[in-house]
Amino acid sequence: MDFSYSDEQRMLADTLERLVADQAPLERHGSQLDPALAERSTRWQTFAELGLLHMPFAEAVGGLGGDGTDLMIIMQALGRGLVPEPYLAGLLLPGDLLARLADSDQRARWLTPLMEGEHQLALGWQERDARYDPHGIATTASPQGNGWRLEGGKQLVIGAASAAAILVTARISPERLGVFLVPTTTPGMTRRDYRTIDGQPASDLRLEGVALDETACLSEDAANDLDATLALGRAALCAHAVGAMEASCDQTLAFLKERRQFGVPLSSFQVLQHRMVDMHLHLEQARSMAILAATSLDLPVAQRDYRIAAAKAYCGEAARFVAEQAIQLHGAMGMTDECQVSHYAKHLVMFDHYLGDSDHHLEYVSEQLSAA
Repeated sequence: MDFSYSDEQRMLADTLERLVADQAPLERHGSQLDPALAERSTRWQTFAELGLLHMPFAEAVGGLGGDGTDLMIIMQALGRGLVPEPYLAGLLLPGDLLARLADSDQRARWLTPLMEGEHQLALGWQERDARYDPHGIATTASPQGNGWRLEGGKQLVIGAASAAAILVTARISPERLGVFLVPTTTPGMTRRDYRTIDGQPASDLRLEGVALDETACLSEDAANDLDATLALGRAALCAHAVGAMEASCDQTLAFLKERRQFGVPLSSFQVLQHRMVDMHLHLEQARSMAILAATSLDLPVAQRDYRIAAAKAYCGEAARFVAEQAIQLHGAMGMTDECQVSHYAKHLVMFDHYLGDSDHHLEYVSEQLSAA
């Protein structure tokens, strides 16, 4: 298969490569662990000026109309540089769902400033008992006067602490799933903040008598739109993981060429050469699956979900393999914060659990094969 970029896509890839290379990797990771947002806001504004925040959205809502390949290029570059800005959690996931559901007034209030870099949003859909199933949501939304009342909770809401508002999913009836836009200052919503294993800021939300007006409801039947947004997020995550795997392989190979044992470089030992070959095989197979996911976003729902689930399952296994081999080949120093590969390894392990782990997606693929 000939998968080559257009001239515009090559320019986008080159621009992102230079942008990511402008900052040392450890400095990037340090900003990820630093709660101060001033420097991050500067970089986020740079993304806006370059059109990166407009790229994933359709022209009809003010975006640049980028396709899955454009998104793959962006996410792969961000993953390779371990860029801490929440492009996926703070822009893509909530922004895509908002673009699908919001009316013109809601888009003007929330989506346009998001694309201009003026604020970030977050998506709260995951719950403890539902695991990775977006349809197993127990949070409820009940009519109250001219508005709504939310009761329940959400887990692992990435970027909630820095978001201007959170898109919250809630069950309106057994058959209907609603999406509500909840400003972070809304009374009744409490937040417990923490860091994931790779340093991403996350929060668990508790919703107790959260009162919202009627304009906060983006949709009273949003199950299909939520599925489409999560599919987009999984495809983007696969590309992000490929970028991180690329960097891990490059750094591990450079270490083996530099480090010497018994007077010769470690790279001269055949058994270590075989391990590097295995890492690159997993990387290239994951790259192929990421391309499959990126080019499947416009397919019919059943085909889209099957292909993206297969891609996420394989990329999750490959990411864990590359992370573990990179640590093993670096030795004990690969576990230290001073070693760049340790940060990539943490991110690759976390990748497998975000938006569904390998077991979850393999189970889905198996069910579809059995049904066929």
